[in-house]
Amino acid sequence: MHANTQFSNRAMKVNHAGEQGAISIYTGQIFVARLTASHLVQELRTFRAHEQEHRTIFHDVLERRGLPHCRSYSLCAAGGYALGIATGLCGARAISLTTVAVERVVLQHLRHQLTILSDDDDAAGAITAILKDEQKHHDQASIHTQGSGIFGRMLSAMLSGATESVIWLGMRL
Repeated sequence: MHANTQFSNRAMKVNHAGEQGAISIYTGQIFVARLTASHLVQELRTFRAHEQEHRTIFHDVLERRGLPHCRSYSLCAAGGYALGIATGLCGARAISLTTVAVERVVLQHLRHQLTILSDDDDAAGAITAILKDEQKHHDQASIHTQGSGIFGRMLSAMLSGATESVIWLGMRL
């Protein structure tokens, strides 16, 4: 198997697992935000609906290629839900900081994948199809993070590092 094909297959599996993680984060946040940040619930539901569409896009790529889902899929689901609950308990700013931090890392990885996979129309098409939504989530959530101070910087660094770690692990499982 060509190295680029191996990378493409692995990236599609990790992207699919990542979308499940995002769905789980939003699900956990929605559950708690009804009490801690009710004004964000509709936005979170919209974001989750986008992530469900993205998961389907990557699932379809995996199906066309005859690939199983990533071994990190369940980790992303469980970890995402726990993260969603935890950040939801911290309130609106933490919820939005989570979206911004996670999407910043995801956007960086997706753009990097596009440069490597420019000759793989299937993979590049799937990535391109979701980039606009992911950027919108980042930008829209950023509005709610103003004045986050040291807590915001610490939470953002932790979430970015965790997201990078999950992607790194997924690419190696």
